[in-house]
Amino acid sequence: MRRVVITGMGAVTSCGMGVKPLWKQVLEGRHGFCTITGFDTSDFVVKYAAEISNWDPVAAGLNKKEARRMDRFSQFAMAAANLAMEQAGNFAADLDPFRIGVLVSSGIGGFHSFEEEKEKAMAKGVERVSVFFIPMMIPNMAGGLIAIQHGFKGENYCPVSACASSAHAVGEAFRKIKYGYLDACVTGGAEAAITQFALAGFYNMGALAVGEDPARLSIPFDKERKGFVMGEGAAVLVLEELEHAKRRGAEIVAEVVGYGATDDAYHITGPDPQGLGAAKAMELAMKEAGFDQVDYINAHGTSTEANDKIETLAIKTVLGEEAARKVAVSSTKGVTGHMLGAAGAVEAILTALALKEGVIPPTAGYQIPDEECDLDYVAEGARKQDIRRALSNSLGFGGHNATIALQKYQG
Repeated sequence: MRRVVITGMGAVTSCGMGVKPLWKQVLEGRHGFCTITGFDTSDFVVKYAAEISNWDPVAAGLNKKEARRMDRFSQFAMAAANLAMEQAGNFAADLDPFRIGVLVSSGIGGFHSFEEEKEKAMAKGVERVSVFFIPMMIPNMAGGLIAIQHGFKGENYCPVSACASSAHAVGEAFRKIKYGYLDACVTGGAEAAITQFALAGFYNMGALAVGEDPARLSIPFDKERKGFVMGEGAAVLVLEELEHAKRRGAEIVAEVVGYGATDDAYHITGPDPQGLGAAKAMELAMKEAGFDQVDYINAHGTSTEANDKIETLAIKTVLGEEAARKVAVSSTKGVTGHMLGAAGAVEAILTALALKEGVIPPTAGYQIPDEECDLDYVAEGARKQDIRRALSNSLGFGGHNATIALQKYQG
């Protein structure tokens, strides 16, 4: 039973390259939404997304030739992984490469490559489809590319569980180190699904918010919420066995102490109306962590009508009505948008920073209380508070639930 700590973090989001601009914008409660530039939206109902505009993989440190053979989501993952490993330092120097894993997920994978190659096939014939199409499209390729670049030969797979994907990746990486299968793991998620085809699918199922005011599109727990804003990017963490991190003098961000995973077994897209699966995931994570209470919950908080009220109910179920009202709960999707398979990892990073810095992120965009969402959603702005125990929730289509428990590192 070994302790597991975070020693590196990297992020590529609509807030910029790296964790620092992300953290700054989240604390400011300033959304990262802009008009979509990746395709012509003049005849398309969805106009806004948390898009990474003017993305240049070479400027982000990737090899030009290799980047051309990667889908956009893999480029994001590679850049975020490089940032995380830069922060972590030379953690791999004295480790057996077969003891270093890579668990990097994606909920959808290479959607850009899929659309581009399909259009090419229809216009010029199937013989013109790229020989790199399949490896560019498959979701596990981000993890494969990271391992190839850095020579990490341990367990390497890609949990795919929709919007819970990278939370499952982080949780599984934690368990691998805790129980001695690995000594370190590069873990997280990446997504790049701001395409016309993908957005049409999400919009037609009623998941996306549309409107003229971007500040009122992603508004978790607000009474006027009507859907989420699509985000893209990647978030990667370096998890490491505590004693190894201490021996090499690594800076420790926070400690991962618990993980809970369940399924609603209810509906392909809708959550269980009683929130029992989500509540059980939180309960399991708290039990493994040894928590009898928490100070902060980074909620899944998608700004959809069903998710937010049911997640609220789930929090009350696991903590009890009275205790739940004393816990700070916020969703950071009002800034980052919903990054789908990358959401859990970016939110784990933000939860770790909240513990380390003693600042709770606000729920950006929240204005109008909803009687069915009646917890403390940190609506007044970033809150300075010494927090020691926290949860990060991720809930995905198919009923997939994952909760990561983290605590402030105190030696």
